Amino acid sequence: MSAEDRRESAVRAAVTEFARGGYNGTSTEAVAKRVGVSQPYLFRLFPNKQALFLAAAERCLEDTRAVFLRAADGLEGEEALQAMAAAYQRLIVEDPDKLMMQMQMYAATAAAAAAGDHAFGERLRTGWERMWDEIHLVLGADHDETTTFLAYGMLINTLASLGFPAGHRVWEGFYLSARPTA
Repeated sequence: MSAEDRRESAVRAAVTEFARGGYNGTSTEAVAKRVGVSQPYLFRLFPNKQALFLAAAERCLEDTRAVFLRAADGLEGEEALQAMAAAYQRLIVEDPDKLMMQMQMYAATAAAAAAGDHAFGERLRTGWERMWDEIHLVLGADHDETTTFLAYGMLINTLASLGFPAGHRVWEGFYLSARPTA
């Protein structure tokens, strides 16, 4: 396996491990073990734990963005909104590590900022802005509509992480009412 393939395996393993244990609760040793490499080899692929975490978080954002774009391919407006909403709901139900990794990256970024490290989240903010911009273009929406769509997504993240199953009454109609009425 090439170094690039090992790096890819390490990122996938890091998503799983960090999703389950968070930044502080996950050891690089656990990630290395999941990949099947030594911890020193992992540090040849990533200079430190923070770089590994950021790569995993960026992958999570990229995968989520790709889910939205694939779902909306060839669609516009309300059809795109509904397709993206349904695809995202499937993603967080079928791949809970993606949901938990999102929650962990928000928590780690907030903790870093509280400790005075504002640079930690810069790459994640850039990835989030890219996702916002692309969703905004796909929806052909105004600023408030795009923000509302993503706000409902964050609400669903919170509900899912609290254990409300998909289909529970608190999920009903979120995206049907995602567009503000004029």
